[in-house]
Amino acid sequence: MAQCEQFTTAVDGVVSRMRALDATLPERDGVAVFNRVYLAVTEAVDRHIDGGRFPDARAAITLDVRFAERYLAAVAAAEERRPPACWRPLFQMRRHPGVRPLQFALAGINAHIGHDLALAVVDACRSLGCEPVDLEDEFDRVGDLLVSLEERIREDLMPGPDLLQIADPLTHLLGSWSLERARDATWSAARALWALRRLPELAEEFTERLDAAVGFAGRMLLTPLPD
Repeated sequence: MAQCEQFTTAVDGVVSRMRALDATLPERDGVAVFNRVYLAVTEAVDRHIDGGRFPDARAAITLDVRFAERYLAAVAAAEERRPPACWRPLFQMRRHPGVRPLQFALAGINAHIGHDLALAVVDACRSLGCEPVDLEDEFDRVGDLLVSLEERIREDLMPGPDLLQIADPLTHLLGSWSLERARDATWSAARALWALRRLPELAEEFTERLDAAVGFAGRMLLTPLPD
């Protein structure tokens, strides 16, 4: 029981850090938009864990915390202008007036799911001394929660019918990206990285290419739109 409480405290810790970050950022800032979305996701995962909806709470908490730490590390690296390539577009475009809140939210989700989650699975496996297959249930449950929240995010942040001149190109742009496809690709990437763990040079090359590819998708998602 004490060990479970220790892990739960770790979730509370990353939630507290995201709340503190939210308090320091302007509301319209692109990182702030994503941070609010991700904070809601992390709080929802925490509630699901508390409600016993994850068969292995320790595994779910470990994956959740390692996942969040990847994002928080990117925020810290951005302060020194050294964020991973997958996060660079969001930090570069965070104040651009032609980028809509929904674009910021999905670009952050793209970076975090497409790159960070694969590495977080490997991090969690190392911490727990297990294989990726042992975390597949937790991975799928977190992914299902993200998919359900993505629909709500699109509804909340999509411009209204009075802004169809914006919504039409926005709908076209964002229709090219799918959280479901990104999640499937991430699971394959996590398994590949785990298989390459004893080949550090190849693992590093694979990680760099994944980082760059996800960053390219993020840059497309953040294409400025006309007023």
